[in-house]
Amino acid sequence: MSILLKLKGICFNYPNSSKSVFENMSFEFNKKERIGFIGPNGCGKTTFLKICIGLIRPDKGEIFFKGRPVVSEKDLFLMRKKIGFVFQNPDDQLFSPTVLEDVAFGPLNLGMDVDQAKIIARQSLDLVEMNGFEDRITHKLSGGEKRLLSLATVLAMQPEAMLLDEPTTGLDPHTRNHIIRVLNQLDLGLIIVSHDWDFIEQTTSEFYTIEHGCTCKIDKDVFHQHLHYHPGGNLHHEHGTAQ
Repeated sequence: MSILLKLKGICFNYPNSSKSVFENMSFEFNKKERIGFIGPNGCGKTTFLKICIGLIRPDKGEIFFKGRPVVSEKDLFLMRKKIGFVFQNPDDQLFSPTVLEDVAFGPLNLGMDVDQAKIIARQSLDLVEMNGFEDRITHKLSGGEKRLLSLATVLAMQPEAMLLDEPTTGLDPHTRNHIIRVLNQLDLGLIIVSHDWDFIEQTTSEFYTIEHGCTCKIDKDVFHQHLHYHPGGNLHHEHGTAQ
């Protein structure tokens, strides 16, 4: 399996913070791999995604895309054409007046003509089951509809992989299940950050967390034991001492 993205020796801490988020962290993401990241608030999950996609530059370390170092803005552009990023807040991603304009923006930015961009946009809306939304006003959509639209805007770029930051935040069960169905139909690599254990279990096959400034793989048996013990994995719970 070919390595799509590689992080090597990554160190990062926020200004005026005495605690490093990452300390000599390394990570490999293979093509078509589906990875779920879990962990408490503040452990660095969102920061990890932003480093992967170049929204945050590490203090030290190297990033490789398809074996080539990502150094210049051109390198970042080429990587972002193939690895899409879905923000936690859809309003950070959506800015065009109508749904079709928002989804067509990415293909137009890649150099497609208007007709090609509209075809790709409609295909992407079809993938997230938003046919008929083309002329809807973006800012008047519901929270769940905006989240699906954010997904469509990234799919319109025809990426090889996607990074998703807390894709189920604030969703009702129907829309949450809708997104699970959409993601499981895609033939793409995924890295998903979420507090929703059940969602991670249903959409990914490899599980990680972040501890002591490094990414740590979670054994599948351990992960599934936790899910079994807490059948409502996306519900708040506390761990107590066994009697």
